[in-house]
Amino acid sequence: MLPPVLTVAGSDSGGGAGIQADLKTMLALGVHGMSVLTAVTAQNSLGVHGVWELPVEAVRAQFRAVADDIGVAAVKTGMLASAPLVSAVAELASGAGAPLVVDPVGMSKHGDPLLAASALDAMRGELLPVATVATPNLDEVAQLTGVVVASADDMPRAAEALLGFGPRWVLVKGGHLGSGDAVDLLTDGTVQHWLRAPRHDNRHTHGTGCTLASAIAARLALGDGVPEAVAAAKEYVTGAIAAGFAVGAGIGPVDHGWRFRIPPR
Repeated sequence: MLPPVLTVAGSDSGGGAGIQADLKTMLALGVHGMSVLTAVTAQNSLGVHGVWELPVEAVRAQFRAVADDIGVAAVKTGMLASAPLVSAVAELASGAGAPLVVDPVGMSKHGDPLLAASALDAMRGELLPVATVATPNLDEVAQLTGVVVASADDMPRAAEALLGFGPRWVLVKGGHLGSGDAVDLLTDGTVQHWLRAPRHDNRHTHGTGCTLASAIAARLALGDGVPEAVAAAKEYVTGAIAAGFAVGAGIGPVDHGWRFRIPPR
């Protein structure tokens, strides 16, 4: 049986991020992907053109339907949109008895807001405390903690601030630093793992955060420890970024199937 991994996130109608990216990642990494939809977006390569949240009772029903029948080996959260949804998902995920990867999505690749300001307290006080791993980018670090990361030297301070909210591990993603290698910091407060990968000159990077968090959840479901899962996930997403391709007139997606891409005849 393939380990069942559950993503709780919003939909990206353009197929590059959100639920769509999560399920593609899970397929590529050999787990059974399942989904709880929290919101529908009208989205393409140029940006987000509309967002519609689902009712809390719809999110609860989806989660219970999956967890009570199939079970979950890991849970990943993405776009949660509002405080009531964050609170409901925190309660559901904490009772699942499985590793929880929290991608605290605050805005899209194009800068469109995907989390209400009123939901930040619920994210800090309810969801992050039950996370196995939290995976914020630098904008989300600033949004959650007020710590501005200007260089890799600032990342330990940012991680310490995030660990204060209660997750077991924090992965501070340094991709937005914009020069040199792509450097991330994984820490549980006692040990630091610095992960470096070449920075690829490719503008088509839509869905990187969703993809990385889903890859971590998949590897945890397959039995990896947190450091091993994060290292494997970073290797996977680095290859996906290198293979990113143009879709539409804006920012294209990473290639979730880069490892088994069959050249066209």
